[in-house]
Amino acid sequence: QVQLVESGGGLVQAGGSLRLSCAASRNIFSINTLGWYRQAPGKQRELVASITSGGITGYADAVKGRFTISRDGAKNTVYLQMTSLKPEDTAVYYCNAQYGLLRTNGWGQGTQVTVSS
Repeated sequence: QVQLVESGGGLVQAGGSLRLSCAASRNIFSINTLGWYRQAPGKQRELVASITSGGITGYADAVKGRFTISRDGAKNTVYLQMTSLKPEDTAVYYCNAQYGLLRTNGWGQGTQVTVSS
């Protein structure tokens, strides 16, 4: 199993920046894929960014060029650097881990990001 703990959410004005952190309970290089998802009120949860154990990253079109996913193996932590934030980025952001042969999903508790206009 993998436990994930997010931090770094908050309230920011449009155009501002935030960095989210997700601390994992095991070696992140043993996790197939780590990702950040978000869910806005009344909407489905959507993938924002991901990084594989091999370091391949992917982004949703809505955040390309503004968000960056990265990791620190020494801290077993994955980050989401968010810049040029927009009100439509407002959501609860969740860290996700897919691990093991069955690609089991693990989720963090979520962290609220609110962008004011």
